[in-house]
Parts: sequence; C-alpha cells; structure tokens
Amino acid sequence: MPSYPAAYQASKGSALDVDRAFYGRIGAQTEGRELVDQFVVPIRSGRAWTVPAGHVFRIVTVEGPQVADLNIWNRHNPRERFWASRTRQLQQAHVSNFDRLWSTLPYLRPLATITHDTLADYGIDEYGGRVHDLLGTRCDPYVNRMLTGEDFHHHCHSNLTRAVAPYGLTEFDVHDVLNVFQVTGLNAEDKYFMKACPAKTGDFLEFFAEIDLLCALSTCPGGDLSVPLWGPDARDPLEVCRPLGVEVYRLDPALLEGWSSPEVAAYRGNHGMTLPTPSWEKDPA
Repeated sequence: MPSYPAAYQASKGSALDVDRAFYGRIGAQTEGRELVDQFVVPIRSGRAWTVPAGHVFRIVTVEGPQVADLNIWNRHNPRERFWASRTRQLQQAHVSNFDRLWSTLPYLRPLATITHDTLADYGIDEYGGRVHDLLGTRCDPYVNRMLTGEDFHHHCHSNLTRAVAPYGLTEFDVHDVLNVFQVTGLNAEDKYFMKACPAKTGDFLEFFAEIDLLCALSTCPGGDLSVPLWGPDARDPLEVCRPLGVEVYRLDPALLEGWSSPEVAAYRGNHGMTLPTPSWEKDPA
C-alpha cells in the first residue's frame, strides 16, 4: 500500500521541528545525572509522582514484559493535561525518540519529549503492529462490566483514579493515555488489535519534562497482553502480570543551557464571541 503524506508537516523552524541535537544529548549523556526518586509500581496497581521541569523520568521493565498506562498533568494546573488524540496527529499513532506529548487546549504545548526508547528498533511487525500506543485508551471497569457482566476494580482507569487521589484529583481528571510498551495496530477490518509486549527486563522509555509535571502510571491488569482479555479464549492473565520501575533524574545543568519551558499557545482570541458595537450605541463624538 502506498504511503500518503502526513497532514501535519514539521517544516524547518516550526513548533514541530524538534531540536534533535539537544534531546539527543540528554538521552545519550547520562554520566552527570543524579537519581532523585526511584520506586516500583506493583502489579495491577497505580502510582503518581511529580517531575520538576528540566528533569527526566524513565519507566522500566524491571522483571520482564509488562504494559502500562501513563497520564500526565501540569503539576500546578491539572486542567492542562496530556492530549492523546492531538499528539497522535502532530506526532505519530505510536511514539518514540524525539516525539513530544502535547497538552490540551487552550494551552497546547509540549509537556514532555521522549529522549530514549530502548524499543525504538521494533519498527512495524508483520501485522502492522507498532509499540508505545496512542490508538487505544485505558481499560476500565465500565467496559468490563458491559462485556462480561462482572465487576473488576483494578483496571487501569481505576488504578489511575486511586493513584491521583492523594493529589486532590478524581476519576474526572483521568484521561486518555499513552500505552507504554504496548504493541497495537488496526487489522484488515480496521479494528484495533493488541499483541504481546516485546519488552525484555531492563527496557525503558525515557521522557524529558518540559514543565513541572504530575504523572501517574498503571501497571495494566492484562500484564504483557499475551493472554486474551475478552472473547472465547479469555482468562485471568495474572501469571503474566509484572511490576514496573520508575526513575527520576536531575540533569547536569550544562545540558540545559539555552533551554526554557515552552509557553502556552499564542492564540488569545475570543472564538468570535464578541460582536461589533451596533451603530446606535457608538459614541456620536
């Protein structure tokens, strides 16, 4: 099948023209980093944490393949949060090195930029599958109840809801996700599919925080997705569920020379809501 040109083009000097030299150095020059936070997210659970602007964080497969659902907010204003669908349009449906995670309107700026992806060479498999998915969203107990008639309280939506509660956020703040380490695609019927996670122990996806972030991660109850979750062959995939690690690093200040957090979107219009003053109300002077 021939490839049609992308709708959004990264012309030189535009907002989509990422500085690959800068982010490449951040991903490659690790000797001056300082580990400032590290923890493990157990299976079928969630955890939230903060990342200061100019730091990096990694999600690590500490015991083998496992997929995860990631949410991101502006630490100081949770109305600004990760916008999966616009990121899918501006970047790719599956993200990797140098792709950016964009925030919602009216802010529209990069929240984070990917600086190191150990699965970057996965490419496209024989079914058209790719890794680090933006096509789908989080599993949730509502769909599960609809499809199975049963309640299960440790879907990614629920895990993320519990994770952000200590930060004053609720279920209404949980949003569409980046499915980390998850291989997905669209089949010949244009239907969403998921494949077994290809990650090995020690693989990671690393992000540079463009602003102060609040992040939340769910270790998906589907584990590595090697076991069907719905349909005639579905069963509990507990044996393929594994924990994930999170690491946060402060960078060598020299690496950040010349960098500053991106500003919010420049548009300051009123969306056409202000009408012209009628002639009979104008000052006759």
